[in-house]
Amino acid sequence: MQLDDRDIAILQVLTQEGRITKTALADRIGLSPTPCWDRLKKLEQAGLIEGYGARINLKKLGPHVTIFVVAELQDHTAASFRSFEAALQRYDEVTGAWALGGGFDYLFQVVTPDIDAYQRLMDTMLEARIGLARYFTYVVTKPVKGQGLPPLELLLSSARGGE
Repeated sequence: MQLDDRDIAILQVLTQEGRITKTALADRIGLSPTPCWDRLKKLEQAGLIEGYGARINLKKLGPHVTIFVVAELQDHTAASFRSFEAALQRYDEVTGAWALGGGFDYLFQVVTPDIDAYQRLMDTMLEARIGLARYFTYVVTKPVKGQGLPPLELLLSSARGGE
C-alpha cells in the first residue's frame, strides 16, 4: 500500500491519541470526515493499524518490576526456536519478546509484582524445559522513554530508497 502525507498524519495522530473522534482526526489532518474515514478504513484493512488500546500507568495499579531478559537456547535448530517461541506465549508475565541476531538468541520483557515473582517465573520456565540454556536479568530502575513509534516519514523514505 502506498502511503501519502495524509495517511502518515493519520497514523501519527492515532499513535498519540487513539481515542480521538473521527471528526477531530479529520480536522487535525485537514480532510473532511468522509474521506478521512475512508482512509482510516483502508489503513485498518491493509493491516497497518493492528488495533487500538490504552497506555496503562502501572505505577497507579500497584507495585511492580519490569525486567529485560536476554536468553540463550540449548539447541539452535529451527524446531527449538519455534518451540521456545510457542512456550513464551503461555507466560502472561512476558509482555514482549524479540528474536536477536548476534550473541544471544532472545530478548524478552517481563512484568511481575516483585523480584520474587520474577524468580518463580524463571524457575517455572527452567523446570518446564522449554529449551532455555541460560539467561541474564536486567532490572529496569526507571522508564526513560515510552514505546512510541519511530518517525514514520523516515521509515517510509528509507523504504522508497530515500526519495
